[in-house]
Amino acid sequence: MPTGSILVADDDAAIRTVLNQALSRAGYEVRSCGNAATLWRWVSQGDGDLVITDVVMPDENAFDLLPRIKKVRPDLPVIVMSAQNTFMTAIRASERGAYEYLPKPFDLKELIAIVGRALSEPKKPESALKNVEDADSIPLVGRSPAMQDIYRVLARLMQTDLTVMIAGESGTGKELVARALHDYGKRRNGPFVAINMAAIPRDLIESELFGHEKGAFTGANARSAGRFEQAESGTLFLDEIGDMPMEAQTRLLRVLQQGEYTTVGGRTPIKTDVRIVAATNKDLRILIQQGLFREDLFFRLNVVPLRLPPLRERTEDVPDLVRHFFLQAEREGLPRKQIDGAALDRLKRYRWPGNVRELENLIRRLAALYPQEIITASIIEAELSTPISTAAPEETGGDETLANSVERHLNTYFGGFGETLPPPGLYHRILKDVEYPLLSAALAATRGNQIKAAELLGLNRNTLRKKIRDLDIQIIRTSR
Repeated sequence: MPTGSILVADDDAAIRTVLNQALSRAGYEVRSCGNAATLWRWVSQGDGDLVITDVVMPDENAFDLLPRIKKVRPDLPVIVMSAQNTFMTAIRASERGAYEYLPKPFDLKELIAIVGRALSEPKKPESALKNVEDADSIPLVGRSPAMQDIYRVLARLMQTDLTVMIAGESGTGKELVARALHDYGKRRNGPFVAINMAAIPRDLIESELFGHEKGAFTGANARSAGRFEQAESGTLFLDEIGDMPMEAQTRLLRVLQQGEYTTVGGRTPIKTDVRIVAATNKDLRILIQQGLFREDLFFRLNVVPLRLPPLRERTEDVPDLVRHFFLQAEREGLPRKQIDGAALDRLKRYRWPGNVRELENLIRRLAALYPQEIITASIIEAELSTPISTAAPEETGGDETLANSVERHLNTYFGGFGETLPPPGLYHRILKDVEYPLLSAALAATRGNQIKAAELLGLNRNTLRKKIRDLDIQIIRTSR
């Protein structure tokens, strides 16, 4: 039978009652109160083997109380509960030295398990970060259970150098998670360097990663630092790791095993100190079966696996994401917008094949294009029901479809301003939002043929490739 004394602090009497009963049945001695002052008095007197406290209490915020508790009783485990279920809540809990963070509502069985673990293996968590940014700047948004699990894992990882493998569909925010691990972790004062394996020619990946010496290959006219050297003492984010060629995989495995590498054309091993975060939208286990990915490298990278759910699996987060993106657009100089309940319901019913990135692009478009301050369901319906055609040219009229698509988007942008000019600085934002549908329409009209699409648009082929990569355009090739 478990033993131990637990102090519970929550201004909600119903929660105190539920916790008192559940913990008592589990064999613990429980004392409960409704304010921070009483909790502090008990703790300072040496009472209790563990604390369970809500964040918001009538007299003091638990995040302000926690440092005092850790100062006088550093070994006392503190479990923090909160209905403010954001990424920054989890980070603040870790930063203040909490043993665990639990979003409300929580599962009682999970809480009992955490209590048992905390009392049997007390921890001394270090501060996760010294200066927490304002809540308005949170990099991750969402209060769904899936996101709460991610926040809690990230909070535990902040003070480690463990290698993390982030899996998720395109547009789910894998790089945002990688940046959060860096920006709120102990390597935040070092560089964050990202490299997308799918965006670099296969024969140049080793040079990009490890650098090269002068004369190492044709065109190597000077020594060049690789991403490992650029990321020294910081974090290296290897995006789309499934597209890394086997030769580069072998060299990367050596780095992970021995902590050193050699430049292309070099002979002297170079010690490296970087944290590796990898990401993929592919199933690496299938690639291993196909002989396209090294199994030993997979296990080296997959120390902490983290799956980001697609937006269709967490549609309850759509309202928070919409508000966040509208606020972001407003800070960039776009008009202030609000959205009504019916419009939000329509967004929550949409499948979001492009995930959070698709939603962000939609919100930016709504902020830039529509003069109305309130975005209604009819506007959302019109936006979601007019996708760019991906049919073959002879089925849609080929170049005529492209021209019509471009004209529609340009008219939508500039028509809302009447005969007045858009606000200064808006043209670059408009260009970015117009480019995506324009390039997508050109690629659809040419069945994904980049050479023909470049000719159709009057662009250099390399310029088109860069824009496809930067805008993350998915190329759909259709057959006749």
